[in-house]
Amino acid sequence: MLRPTFTRSLLAPRHWPAWLGAGVIWLIARLPPRALMWLGRQLGALVRRLPTERRRIAAANIALCFPQLDAAARAALVDANLRDIGLMLVEFALGWMGSDRRIAAIPTRIEGLEHLAAARAQGRGVLLVGGHFSHLELCARLVSQRIRIAGMYRRMDSAVFEWAVLRARLDYADAMFEKDDLRGSVKYLRGGGTLWYAPDQDMRSKDTVFVPFFGVPAATITATHHLARMSGALVIPFSHRRLPGGEGYALRLGAPLDGFPGTDVATDTARVNACIEQMVREAPEQYLWVHKRFKTRPPGAAAIY
Repeated sequence: MLRPTFTRSLLAPRHWPAWLGAGVIWLIARLPPRALMWLGRQLGALVRRLPTERRRIAAANIALCFPQLDAAARAALVDANLRDIGLMLVEFALGWMGSDRRIAAIPTRIEGLEHLAAARAQGRGVLLVGGHFSHLELCARLVSQRIRIAGMYRRMDSAVFEWAVLRARLDYADAMFEKDDLRGSVKYLRGGGTLWYAPDQDMRSKDTVFVPFFGVPAATITATHHLARMSGALVIPFSHRRLPGGEGYALRLGAPLDGFPGTDVATDTARVNACIEQMVREAPEQYLWVHKRFKTRPPGAAAIY
């Protein structure tokens, strides 16, 4: 995939604030490891204290998905999740703009690579299905040290960040497909490629079904079923979590989903949600609860946010 082209229009004064922001991110990515994590914790402490709309969203999601927790336990999980947002900010900086040497020095455990090797021995493409965790960008960079991957993404609103981030991602990824580029994604998978995809956000797309996520009907895109059906790729759950005490990150590739895709799109989509739910339960404070996962409701259902 060709790297994005720099144009003189990106130097227009209206883009100067974005360039300043990109410069700050570049500087953050070059902080020593201890200083980087210290900054993340300080940012997290600030986010936790602010009475923002995102706190309200996280609290609503956690109350809905963990009804078995009492009020104190739910409040503690909300606080832990908001503190994690600070780490997410510095991890995004590191994932986007950290040097290869810096990324290679991060302690990383990867399990399940034999599943990927078996798929490649069969000449099959692989769709790695994961979720929106705070460290997803960094973990994409970490797993790319061992395997060649492509990704799906949503185009950024800022032209400067779209150029800078896409350029950075293409330094380690085979390709980056926009979320609606079904044709390009299928072609890549048919060629034996490995594509990472996270279908756990409410995109308000017409290609959705309501299937359970933590027992709550959630509008979920059906693209995992369609990509697997059209490409013949195997679907492998891909999870990642930050380990405590600065021990790095644990990444795991699960066994391919048996009999996927099936004949029913809703059943397949529910299976994918169940896989992501299992990932979330392993590290619930690291999941992106500040996203309005349940903003689209079934007909007649009350609004949540």
